[in-house]
Amino acid sequence: MAGIWRDFVTAAVDAVRERDEQPRPDERRRALDRLATQKIRESQRVRPPER
Repeated sequence: MAGIWRDFVTAAVDAVRERDEQPRPDERRRALDRLATQKIRESQRVRPPER
């Protein structure tokens, strides 16, 4: 029975927290831009020849 209440309270807290922690569209766009830049830099690195 305690497990059911624990799950209920956890779900309720997560539901409230998720609204506050959702990234704003501009934050999400900046994060995607940073990720894209990082991936481009990684793909442009010169890799040593394989032996």
